Amino acid sequence: MVCGRANFTNLSRYSQLNERTYRRQYQRSFNFMKFNEELIRQAIPPQSQTILAVDCSFIPKSGKHTYGLDYFYNGSAAHSEKGLEISAMAVVDVTNNISYSLSVQQTPVTQLVKTTSSSKKTEQLEMTRINDYLTQLEATCPYLPTSVRHVVTDGFYSKIKWVDGVKQLKLEAIGKLRRDANLRYLYQGKYSRRGRPRKYAGKVDLSDYSNFELVTQLADDVNLYTAVVWSISLKRPIRLVYLLKNSGSHASSYAVLFSTDLELDAYSIYLYYKARFQIEFLFRDGKQFTGLADCQARDLTKLDFHFNSSLTALNLAKLDAVGQHDCDTNLIFSMASYKRRALNYHLLERFIQQLDLEPTLIKSHPNYHSLYDYGTITA
Repeated sequence: MVCGRANFTNLSRYSQLNERTYRRQYQRSFNFMKFNEELIRQAIPPQSQTILAVDCSFIPKSGKHTYGLDYFYNGSAAHSEKGLEISAMAVVDVTNNISYSLSVQQTPVTQLVKTTSSSKKTEQLEMTRINDYLTQLEATCPYLPTSVRHVVTDGFYSKIKWVDGVKQLKLEAIGKLRRDANLRYLYQGKYSRRGRPRKYAGKVDLSDYSNFELVTQLADDVNLYTAVVWSISLKRPIRLVYLLKNSGSHASSYAVLFSTDLELDAYSIYLYYKARFQIEFLFRDGKQFTGLADCQARDLTKLDFHFNSSLTALNLAKLDAVGQHDCDTNLIFSMASYKRRALNYHLLERFIQQLDLEPTLIKSHPNYHSLYDYGTITA
């Protein structure tokens, strides 16, 4: 039994390097954004529509000496918890519904910055986390594909500071508004030449969509409407996208999306926001398969290397899957199936080697691919 267990341990090893060798790499600097930029260039076809999706994820962590330990919102628990947070920026192939991590940065602890006014009075201003996200976005911009013009986020980022920052970087913001958003219709009438020109034509009642333009019917019970309105909180005109679901005898429900790009059609805004959810699969696959939440380091440099290498490993897997995909149908990527195929391939290679089998004879057998795909998810 002891010999058998020892042999199985040797068979299960993927490398002759020990853990200490890998750990040393985490202390070194590496430009992950440049590396991911090249991977994305190879993986996404030039004709595909692309967006930049931005979102954060909570990482469970303890230890009073861990860098960045603070209270962050945990979506799984639906409340704030003490731990770490990473901010990820991913390029999403909208055409094929696949996201690729470009930039990952750990959110630092909220700090107070001292400023001195003209009267030499020192004040303390709190640097919000939006400032950190904008700093990351500015550092990421040089590595963006030239086709990316729209930054898509969830409702948390629908703030004037974020939208102004995105516009200053010559990008367009797409996001979600509250159901009670303060909006105004733009006045389209003629100027009477008396007094200040009229700017608004009344407040927008989001429960009354009669003044919106019907664009298309997305499903039997879901309609898509649009209008160009003025946002009081964002202090600018926006393209409003109104999704209405008629529930028959029940009260209708709706969701409100927006874009600062007034020329972008409403259906594209809907598609881009829908494609934003691909970044959630990055977090899920990273935590389930590439150890995103399993780092035991406490240092900033080591944590940063771990988070980036975890999500970059997903990029490498997707690039490999894209290269192997040779049929006309769209690629449906599953990290669980990819990992299963990698394990099956590794075991088959070990069997061939240990049993002195003829590789060509085995791999040309019609049942070889059934063993290779054993345990994968059926598309």
